Amino acid sequence: LCCQCGVPIPPNPANMCVGCLRAQVDITEGIPKQGTVHFCKQCERYLQPPGTWIQCALESRELLALCLKKIKASLSKVRLIDAGFIWTEPHSKRLKLKLTVQKEVINGAVLQQVFVVEYIVQSQMCEDCHRIEAKDFWKAVVQVRQKTVHKKTFYYLEQLILKHRLHQNTLRIKEIHDGLDFYYSSKQHAQKMVDFLQCTVPSRSKSSQRLISHDIHSNVYNYKSTFSVEIVPICKDNVVCLSPKLAQSLGNMSQICVCIRVTSTIHLIDPRTLQIAEIDGNTYWRHPFHSLFHPKQLEEFIIMDISRVHEKKKGAGAGARSNKHTLAEAWVRKTSELDTDHQYFCCTHLGHILNPGDLVLGFDLANCNLNDEFANKMNPQHIPDVVLIKKSYDRSKRQRRRNWKLQELERDREATDTDDERQYQDFLEDLEEDETIRKNVNIYRNADIPVESDTDDDGAPRISLAEMLEDLHISQDATGGEGAEMLT
Repeated sequence: LCCQCGVPIPPNPANMCVGCLRAQVDITEGIPKQGTVHFCKQCERYLQPPGTWIQCALESRELLALCLKKIKASLSKVRLIDAGFIWTEPHSKRLKLKLTVQKEVINGAVLQQVFVVEYIVQSQMCEDCHRIEAKDFWKAVVQVRQKTVHKKTFYYLEQLILKHRLHQNTLRIKEIHDGLDFYYSSKQHAQKMVDFLQCTVPSRSKSSQRLISHDIHSNVYNYKSTFSVEIVPICKDNVVCLSPKLAQSLGNMSQICVCIRVTSTIHLIDPRTLQIAEIDGNTYWRHPFHSLFHPKQLEEFIIMDISRVHEKKKGAGAGARSNKHTLAEAWVRKTSELDTDHQYFCCTHLGHILNPGDLVLGFDLANCNLNDEFANKMNPQHIPDVVLIKKSYDRSKRQRRRNWKLQELERDREATDTDDERQYQDFLEDLEEDETIRKNVNIYRNADIPVESDTDDDGAPRISLAEMLEDLHISQDATGGEGAEMLT
């Protein structure tokens, strides 16, 4: 019989029934039944004392471990058998844990008990988000500059930064006339960005630091670091004039070349021979050259006659030739001079896409003043009359058909003008025309624009649906939106 209530029971060391034993002894005494958990709304992380913020999904093992650590000291007197979450509304700011514990009580009897611990989720901004919101608390800045009129290289660089997610550690991105400023909370993040830029685009960098404060007792110095990165002032579709020494070292190329691409190196092609060369940043800064024309100086020509050149004898010491281009000789006429009989003869690397009657954009070297130290010293017979750059298509029609889009960096912008929009459209057209650049860029499908049939296709390059990604929109935070399923 139970020594308290007299109910017949199986014999046990305490000689009490379970009800009386629980009334006499509470093994959960001293274990807190309520607690608080701090959550940052901005970055959706939980505080793990004393100062670590960790990413946890609701009802995850990580969040369970974080909650149990809050009562770890109290649980040392009992043996934890089982722990799990009790479902709560995702927006209720409550976390409930169901714990099962055992403890040895009177005369060696083991008592098992189940109880609930409730945690209140309190909002608290973490230090990283605090600095981001302050917008003026930074320890390092990376100033990226390119002294050129057209920003094609910058648009390409922006897409690479987005693809590799290097903008996540920035406190602020500020756009100015010649480039971008990236602000960071630590020098290590800024140095990582500089290393990425030097591997991605041909550039050179230098750094400096300024002393902000100094604690003489602990010998702690507080610096603000500045990294200056200068990108080479050459963009895609620029016509350049190389120095004689550099042209000779690249396999006796012609000094007048066209830049067909800028990646980690500058890709040049000789429109007379299809000879190609790559120039890295170090070579450029040793033998600098500049663009002969601005993009606004492009003129429209019409192809009067064109003939492909199948065999072209290589010169002495000539380098590699492009397999993606076709050498051709063409007679062209300016669309602004159609009422005259004035025609120009030129060699072009665009023989694979040009036909008589096509419109093409190019630069007129015969009727211009070249203000370049290397071009002025060249033999006039070696300077072509016209350099053709790219085939011209109807821009408004291409914009209407463009069923894809790109992401952009969130930055503090200056006032944008129509010229910036024109340059951005040029970059989008380059992506459609150049598959090599397209591989390094994340292209997203634009569901707002329907896919048109190709019946009225005018031959303009287009990006296939297979190359597009679906744009992902996450409409709920880590605690789950109202009416949304809980994240696990």
